[in-house]
Amino acid sequence: MELAFEKQGGLLPAVIQDYGTKEVLMVGYLNADALAKTQLTGEVHFFSRSRNRIWKKGETSGHVLRFRELRFDCDADALLILVEPLGPGVCHEGYRSCFFRQLELDGASRVISERTFTPEDFYGQKGPQ
Repeated sequence: MELAFEKQGGLLPAVIQDYGTKEVLMVGYLNADALAKTQLTGEVHFFSRSRNRIWKKGETSGHVLRFRELRFDCDADALLILVEPLGPGVCHEGYRSCFFRQLELDGASRVISERTFTPEDFYGQKGPQ
């Protein structure tokens, strides 16, 4: 079965999940080239919609995602990538997971995780480029 990159303008959303703990770490987008680079290198690559280019997770921070397994949904238009995260966190805000906030029923949000690293130590004052 072929992945349906053409359905969404050449990009497929990918849920990134820790292979060992099953914690959801982030969501990103892959095009066919990013998937090919992931398969070639064993480290997850994404397509950045804001930068309009392929990038490797961890290219600035060193917190790479080692590819372990790829699954796709019944329509072949969404991915689940299981990874071994190398480093203290995935989120550019300093958390293990990008899903570190919880939305309450009253609309308030709160941080539910502790920072695992200081972003400025890896990205400088401007954040990831």
